[in-house]
Amino acid sequence: MQPELRHLRYLLAVAEHANFTRAAEELRIAQPTLSQQIKQLEKALGVLLLDRTGRTVRLTDAGEAYAGYARRALQDLAAGERAVLDVHDLSRGLLRLAATPTFTYLTGPLVADFHTLHPGIAVEVRELPQDRIEAELLADRLDLGIAFRGAHLPGIEDTTLFTETLGLVVGPGHPFAGRIEPVPAAELNHHHLALLSPDFATRRHVDAYVSEHGLRPRIAVEANAVSALTEIVLRTALATVLPDAVTRDHPRLTPVPLSPALPTRGVTLLRRAAGYRSAATRAFTDLAVHRHAQDAGDEGDAGGAEGQPIG
Repeated sequence: MQPELRHLRYLLAVAEHANFTRAAEELRIAQPTLSQQIKQLEKALGVLLLDRTGRTVRLTDAGEAYAGYARRALQDLAAGERAVLDVHDLSRGLLRLAATPTFTYLTGPLVADFHTLHPGIAVEVRELPQDRIEAELLADRLDLGIAFRGAHLPGIEDTTLFTETLGLVVGPGHPFAGRIEPVPAAELNHHHLALLSPDFATRRHVDAYVSEHGLRPRIAVEANAVSALTEIVLRTALATVLPDAVTRDHPRLTPVPLSPALPTRGVTLLRRAAGYRSAATRAFTDLAVHRHAQDAGDEGDAGGAEGQPIG
């Protein structure tokens, strides 16, 4: 018997769940059928792929080696199916996009413009931490990710879009509201902050600033969504840190100059280096790059420095 695609999917499901029953539920097949199919695969290969002696099921050494090839085979097959279905006139297709939480202000307009240009392309948009985006790209569960420039996992490529500026932001009830002169960073030690949770890149960026300047502000609230932060700051005397573009979209939020200012950071479009790039992926990449190059040119003509493209 030659192994079939279903055998690969069954093996990977059991390995992921470390349990035959849960894997069978996910696959929507009977547990005895799943066990029989795995035994058929082991018989065909002449090795044990799963260690069933413990409380949980785990891959043997041979199973670990085989599972790696099985994952790549299924990924390549899925990419091949998308390549066959890909229509280069963009009359139909699928784009799988993810962005880190602070990029709501960016993904909304980009996806809207893309849909206007290519209404036949279905777009899936997810909001994920940057490390999850890179993992999902490598697993071929995403086509593109919008995240921050820096060190990326092996196998991830990036295209620079623009430079983002972060700033201290308060609501109408904060003592800093309406303040024109820069606030010394040390004053943050006497105020409470509401920030994104530590698993997000923006929080790590803020934590690095705090550490560099020896600050000890009290983090009163941690949230996993920018929308929650803005609503909290509007209704309390808490301050937060947000991209300037987000602040501009909320007239009741007030940016407060900080001295020294928070460092800027590069915004990039991520993709899997070895992955198939569909017509929809290429079109969205072109749109994002050209849009921000045009925005930077418009701001340069107006004498503004913010949003300039970076090399």
